[in-house]
Amino acid sequence: MSGELINDKAIPVDPVCSNRVKTRQINVGGLTIGGDAPVRVQTMTCTKTGDADATLEQIRELATAGAEIVRVTVNDEAAGLALPRIVAESNTPLVADIHFDNKLALVSLKAGIAKLRINPGNIGSKDKVREVAAAALDLGVPIRIGVNGGSLHRRYDELHKSDPAGALVQSALDEIETLAAVGFHDVAVSLKSSEPREVVDACRRFAKISDVPQHLGVTEAGTLLAGTSRSVAAMSVLLSEGIGDTVRISLAADPVQEVLAAFHMLSALGLRQGFARVVACPTCGRVEVDVVKLAARVEELAKELPPDRVVAVMGCIVNGPGEAKAADLGIAAGKTKVAIYRMGELHRTIGKEDLEAVLVAEIERLK
Repeated sequence: MSGELINDKAIPVDPVCSNRVKTRQINVGGLTIGGDAPVRVQTMTCTKTGDADATLEQIRELATAGAEIVRVTVNDEAAGLALPRIVAESNTPLVADIHFDNKLALVSLKAGIAKLRINPGNIGSKDKVREVAAAALDLGVPIRIGVNGGSLHRRYDELHKSDPAGALVQSALDEIETLAAVGFHDVAVSLKSSEPREVVDACRRFAKISDVPQHLGVTEAGTLLAGTSRSVAAMSVLLSEGIGDTVRISLAADPVQEVLAAFHMLSALGLRQGFARVVACPTCGRVEVDVVKLAARVEELAKELPPDRVVAVMGCIVNGPGEAKAADLGIAAGKTKVAIYRMGELHRTIGKEDLEAVLVAEIERLK
């Protein structure tokens, strides 16, 4: 396991898995994507970009949570005017999200944005795309072609009816060709739909015919629980097959939750290590403690622990002692007493009233 500096802190990164699809590498504000780089975590602000103070505050929150790339919408003149300051003060590379108006892409490039995202379904004529590509080429700024099933250009209507995934792929290929016509090859693509199976199909098909790096996501995925489930249903399949260079779990929720969910997914797949692992038993009639509340508290305390640490939270005698013994720190709670295990050995038994203070001390010891 090697380490790299992400948002001013060292986050260990697992070696790239052996079956990763080898894509060309691009550079986004000093951060590599594709090639031998780890799968990167991306999210998007939900502030009005024209409000620079609010946007910068959220960018910093997202970076602290682990976001390596943050996308901001540039959808009006106010956003364009605020962008130079936002770019200058951001502590993570920023992507400008552009729809309908290619002039806002040019404004974003002038502001020093690290990457552009354009939607081929609504950015306009090929001449407008070429104008943006020529300006990005001069500045060495990569472009993500963000194909979305909900906003495909009408030229793909018939194909989308018979082959939805094929329409996504064809739209991306056509836009890649448009950019290549002006010598622009520093691209990534995303092939998104609100239907996870379409996303899997499209991304698999694209990976077979192109070495362009892919940003994975299920668009309009839903609320925290439903959206995470639908996103992971698609992305875990693709990532396990070695497909995908950046990810975003798009949620109708606080974008910090997108970042946390993405890291948990990548960690579960063995692709990234971002957090200590908190093992907690499911609730059932046997538990003698509020496992949900206790596990949430332990997870909050453990967020600064090294990622290879394991903390177990158990609420009954069936699996509790065994799981607790297998962890760096084990907490096995009974009716009135709590057993504390260190590295598989029973360290001591305490009363429930002392648990908070002991938890804080024990987790601090593991840092």
